[in-house]
Amino acid sequence: MNRERWIGLVVISVAVALIIVDSTIVNVAIPAIVDDLGITSSEVQWVQESYTLVFAAFLLLFGALADRFGRRRVMLLGIVVFAGSSVVAALADSGTMLIAARLVQGLGGAAILPTTLSLINANFQGRERGIAFAIWGSTIGGMAAVGPLLGGWLTTEFSWRWAFGINIPLGLLIVIGLLRFVPESRAETLRPIDWGGAFISILAAGSIVFALIEGRTYGWWATETPPTIGGWTWPFDLSPVPWAIAIGLAAIAWFVLRARVRSRAGRPVLLSPELFRIRSFRNGNIAAAIVSLGEFGLILALPLWLQNALGYTALQTGWVLVALAGGSFVASGFAGALISRFSALATVRAGIVAEIVGLVAIGLVISVDTTWWAIAGGLFVYGFGVGLATAQLTNVVLREVPVARSGEASGTQSTARQLGSALGVAILGTLLFSALEADLDRRLDGAPGSDQVVAAVVDSAGAAIPAIEQQSPEAADAARASLSTATSYSAYAAAGFLALGLVSTLGLGASRRDDADETVEEQAGPVTPPRDPRR
Repeated sequence: MNRERWIGLVVISVAVALIIVDSTIVNVAIPAIVDDLGITSSEVQWVQESYTLVFAAFLLLFGALADRFGRRRVMLLGIVVFAGSSVVAALADSGTMLIAARLVQGLGGAAILPTTLSLINANFQGRERGIAFAIWGSTIGGMAAVGPLLGGWLTTEFSWRWAFGINIPLGLLIVIGLLRFVPESRAETLRPIDWGGAFISILAAGSIVFALIEGRTYGWWATETPPTIGGWTWPFDLSPVPWAIAIGLAAIAWFVLRARVRSRAGRPVLLSPELFRIRSFRNGNIAAAIVSLGEFGLILALPLWLQNALGYTALQTGWVLVALAGGSFVASGFAGALISRFSALATVRAGIVAEIVGLVAIGLVISVDTTWWAIAGGLFVYGFGVGLATAQLTNVVLREVPVARSGEASGTQSTARQLGSALGVAILGTLLFSALEADLDRRLDGAPGSDQVVAAVVDSAGAAIPAIEQQSPEAADAARASLSTATSYSAYAAAGFLALGLVSTLGLGASRRDDADETVEEQAGPVTPPRDPRR
């Protein structure tokens, strides 16, 4: 049975890999999709971002559904929905069809991620739990880097449609593995689902993530590019982004107040306020959100720099990013030893320090003539830190949570990370393009046509540099240098966010060893015993 639990962990990790790869693989396939389907720039944006928007909005709901109806059952549902919508995406003959498939994929992904966490939390204890979360976290860090490589290879050698089609055989293998090796678990006390709270949480998370994703495109305050849906165009001078932020903040306040009132009255709530009385859960979610500001933000800037400043192909860029995956996977081998000798919290702090060192090293070596191995070294250290910190911070957040509420807590933790990640990408993206614009404007220093060159480089995220070189090699060289400078600033900013995250872990207490088994046994309460997965 012990061997089957670890095989089940591999299956769960492959499920995590499925949704993480899908969130990154599409970025590489976009140029081929544009050529094949002839979609507009607005549709390109929604192909990339509709998945993230729905994914973040539904995490809390599916976490609660998993506790009530069964964590493995909800994950199976998520895999089926994800694989089924991948079929539609692979066969899409229009931008509208592809966007619709991506929206449904987001639903499937939202059902998968929190259930992977809650199944690990329910099926592993103590030191084994730390190792299990290390494998889970390393998979996330590694797959975020492998996605572009896989996407570049599939798109180049076969078709962009295989970027979605690969999900189908993988989904089938995961379903078989779940049924065979992963036992079902659920809360013994079946509480009614708070559907009103679910609606408010979807409204809150969806609005906030929409604002963070679309702020740079539509305008943070005044409308810069009006959004268009079908034949309707946003008619107001005030951008939809501040409206979305206001709606999101109001929904959060409504959600919290409503949960308190219903909890005092003994009525079911989607997210129990009692969970936030657990110090490790409350402060751990804050730390996770702050750490997520810096993690993976560089994945936005680095591929743009490698391809547009250094002239790498998508496939070559993917190979460079494999160093991040390598570091992340190596970290899983060290995690067990670190946890047994120190603690999960000390491992988190060591991981964050490694991430900061890796990012600073990358920022220092970035230039127009940087070699690939110089970047790969920093990425390896950064990936090693991600493999340690991501996994064990999740372990710390969930270690004192009653097993009966694992899904609910996992959904909360995943949502906190998604909101932090979206905010980090928004801030780092804004910094990248603002720095690129300012530095390039300084380098060109009012030369004839400089305004047009700056606009073209910034609007295309550097993709216009080869065309500019045909007209003015000097302007192209300046653009490459400015993109390098802006990318290094992004690396330093990401390191700064992680430094704040390191400080925020002080709220989790001292880095001492603790017995997670006793904590869980004391607080878990009765849960349904795992059933034989072969039934």
